[in-house]
Amino acid sequence: MSNFDGQVYPPQAANIPTLADVGRVRRFGTHILTCRASVAEGDILFRTVRMNWFKQTLANVAGTQEPAYGPSAIQSVAVQAQSVPFTELSKEDLRWKTLESTCVETQTFYLMSDDGVVALLQVIYSNVGGIRTTCQFNSKIFNHHGPFKHLWCSDPLNSYGFDEEQYCFYADNVAVELNSHGTSFTIKSAVNEDSIVNITLTRAAPGFQVGKDGTSYFGTDPSHPWGFMRHVFWPRCDVEGSIITKEKKYDMRGRAMFVHALQGMKPHHAAARWNFINFQTPTYSAVMMEFTTPASYGNTVVNVSALAKDDEIISAGASSSAKHTATNKDTENDWPEPQSVSLEWKGATRDGRPVVAHVTGSLGPRLDRVDVLAHIPGFVKTIVGGVVGTKPFIYQYCPTDRLRLKIKVGDIEAEEEGILFSEATFIS
Repeated sequence: MSNFDGQVYPPQAANIPTLADVGRVRRFGTHILTCRASVAEGDILFRTVRMNWFKQTLANVAGTQEPAYGPSAIQSVAVQAQSVPFTELSKEDLRWKTLESTCVETQTFYLMSDDGVVALLQVIYSNVGGIRTTCQFNSKIFNHHGPFKHLWCSDPLNSYGFDEEQYCFYADNVAVELNSHGTSFTIKSAVNEDSIVNITLTRAAPGFQVGKDGTSYFGTDPSHPWGFMRHVFWPRCDVEGSIITKEKKYDMRGRAMFVHALQGMKPHHAAARWNFINFQTPTYSAVMMEFTTPASYGNTVVNVSALAKDDEIISAGASSSAKHTATNKDTENDWPEPQSVSLEWKGATRDGRPVVAHVTGSLGPRLDRVDVLAHIPGFVKTIVGGVVGTKPFIYQYCPTDRLRLKIKVGDIEAEEEGILFSEATFIS
């Protein structure tokens, strides 16, 4: 130590590049030592090498284009649905998984008040390859008079955690709690003074997952998948409570739906495009989540959906479809922005009666266009945007001209006007 009256840096992991070949910097056990005269220089060099290591690691996590595995490398939940169209959820199906590997796990609550207010609340748990785990709380109140008038709050959370059984989420000034019966959520947030949330959402119809476990698996060896996609839903819920902003208090009493999603792999490797549909009428609920894989998995389309009436599920499965019947090229990113849709639900009742339902029509002016990369930290945007080469955008709609659900169950036909909230996401 006589030649190194200097500064000791933090322990260095084995997979971080060594500084042994960098001038005036030497290793000492598991620490880096620099001469006193070169402390500033050593600090700069150390930070530079650490950032280069971080960029390389994040590149490995984010990934580049995968080989063409083909459609056989995805075991779609539609295969399960051939023998078991859907299963009703138990409380145990609503546990947070909180994987320690790369994943994005969300609980999202879509609200439609009796007064016509449309809002969403969301908790996001994300893990980037074990490098960093973060949690975020999002709230959004949509304004039908223009995209710049939405109330959008997105806040990183501190001191987050879960109850022992993984049913409830907590963080500083945020709590999302599932009740003991597994029939209602209470969402409270004071993390942002622009959006004080106190909402209770109660299941009206049973929850469901398509197939046995609601999961599509990715990998060339079905017995050892390297990734998966899971969705479970409450398609029809009652909601009460309020969201208080600086301008007013929103009474959110009305209708809602809930979805718990888990992507157990790199998001851009799992899906290139998404369609999400939430259609609520006084009597019916029609929900749909559809994703299309990248070419590496054969551009495979996976669609999970359900129709509910009052307090029961009419049908659910993996045979529905969402089509954009008219599009317009977005000049800012070249994506085909949807203008109108044709939505079809197909299935059968428990007693075998065929079920088919349709919603068709114009989406009207979009509510919002979300540049996903604009909502992540700048240094991550630079690295991920450059490495991945994706340009993810979400288009959100809620037509002011009400659309109609036309449904036929066996020989019985019905038609009812409702509120549509939809999202079209383009990633790669």
